[in-house]
Amino acid sequence: MADAYVTALTMLGSRELSESQVRARLVRRKFDLADIDEAIARLRQDGTLDDRRVALAAARLEGTIRHRGRARVLQKIRQLGIEGSTAESAVSEAFADIDEGAILDRALDRRLRGRAPKDLDEKGRARIIRGLVAQGFSIEAILTRLR
Repeated sequence: MADAYVTALTMLGSRELSESQVRARLVRRKFDLADIDEAIARLRQDGTLDDRRVALAAARLEGTIRHRGRARVLQKIRQLGIEGSTAESAVSEAFADIDEGAILDRALDRRLRGRAPKDLDEKGRARIIRGLVAQGFSIEAILTRLR
């Protein structure tokens, strides 16, 4: 058990990981499943492993630094193996401090490269909309700003 616990601590020392990420990495290293369960329970108990903290950190990183929209941030957090309700609450908490409209405006300006939205042909308009939707912004907000 100590080996799985120490290995997990070492992994968590270099970066924040979710419970499912730690579990998957320990399984890859061929630790016994009972040892993995004990190590994760111990890490959760002492507060070293906290999916909510990981979700909040990821939401803030994706929203403020990488300038992603709400949908993309939620998708990223779910990819980390964090359950839906925890992911939703973390995204809501992180986006309470973020002006998503300003992020969308910046992303749109960058994609337009100084052109007016009215000057776009249908193909160029569709390309910009697809890119912004992939970045996690709602289609309604995008279309409102393109009008």
